[in-house]
Amino acid sequence: MKEINNQAEDLTVWLNTSAIVDLGPIIAGVQVFGPETRQAFQRDLLAWYDQEKRDLPWRENQDPYRVWVSEIMLQQTQVDTVINYFNNFMKVFPTIADLAQATEADLLKVWQGLGYYSRVRNMQAAARDIMANHEGVFPTEIKAIKALKGIGPYTAGAIASIAFNQAVPAIDGNAMRVLARLFAIDADIAVAKNRKIFEEIGSYLIDYNRPGDFNQAIMDLGSSYCSYKNPQPELSPIRAYNLSTLNGTTLAYPVKSKQKKARDVYYQALLIENQQGQILMIKRSDGQLLKNMWSVPLLESRRDQVTDYQYVVAETSANYQVSPIVMKEPLAEIKHIFTHLKWHIRPFYMRLRPEEEALLAKQLDKAYGNSWCWLAASDMDQLPVARVQEKIWQVYRDFKKQ
Repeated sequence: MKEINNQAEDLTVWLNTSAIVDLGPIIAGVQVFGPETRQAFQRDLLAWYDQEKRDLPWRENQDPYRVWVSEIMLQQTQVDTVINYFNNFMKVFPTIADLAQATEADLLKVWQGLGYYSRVRNMQAAARDIMANHEGVFPTEIKAIKALKGIGPYTAGAIASIAFNQAVPAIDGNAMRVLARLFAIDADIAVAKNRKIFEEIGSYLIDYNRPGDFNQAIMDLGSSYCSYKNPQPELSPIRAYNLSTLNGTTLAYPVKSKQKKARDVYYQALLIENQQGQILMIKRSDGQLLKNMWSVPLLESRRDQVTDYQYVVAETSANYQVSPIVMKEPLAEIKHIFTHLKWHIRPFYMRLRPEEEALLAKQLDKAYGNSWCWLAASDMDQLPVARVQEKIWQVYRDFKKQ
């Protein structure tokens, strides 16, 4: 008999005293439901989904392009935030061909504010692959879907099941949390190899007649009664099947080791203003985070230098060969968190002397070519900027109002 080594609680204790009426195989070290319980679980979960499913724009039909766009947007982003972005994206790029042909500036502008810009760059690369190698038609085979740039196992499973009715599980953090609580799985979800455990169990549980709806029901469950914070397991439609609910151990799952703390990085943001009241903007290079987005110049500093007026003056002179009039105190402190980095930014306002504007332009042409410009705060929407730059702009606008 296979060893039960990834399950912290005994499923057999609840046999015939809950909705669990039969036992199935041991899958990846986890005792799962038998066929009769599995069928009842599917029925109850899908009945709840049919009644309570969220009304979301990408669920209007099963078009693979719409499913794909929504799933990529939903990575690292809340559903409520995604809705408006999705609607706008589909308006600007209604087809795969439109996405493939878009300029990078237009692409980044539509994505602006969602962050993790590699997502949309990978989408465009995949769209161009579809146009070149699949005659512009989204591939239906799971292997071909996974081969597209930026599409991992979860996204491939979501597209294959929702758009093409294939019985493939869609296992992300939400699904792992639901399954971990359902079967009291104590395998650490932060360990990459343990994903296979949840994929195998998901493959066993999935409803073969309605795989897309089943996966979306799991998603909705994970964002409601089985949420990470403040779950309500006693109201869940699967409470009578859920081992952690039956045992009162919901918050013990999923098991997840702590992530490495984001590294602190310190910057001074140079708000260099010319005589026309415009601010210097520079396009970030390929080797930088937020590549090809526009930003004011950022000086990376030590923590003890970040508020140092003299350091700002010296570095501005060294980098740009000009000596603008600089305010002695930063306008604010801005914090912005990426997955692995925490930026601390102090914006310094500086006014360029009239006689130095031509000299600065010459230096910028030499250093950045066409990748710099002057921009008024009122024209911010003309360039693709990241959320962190929007925060800097807001500080600048507040300062100017004063």
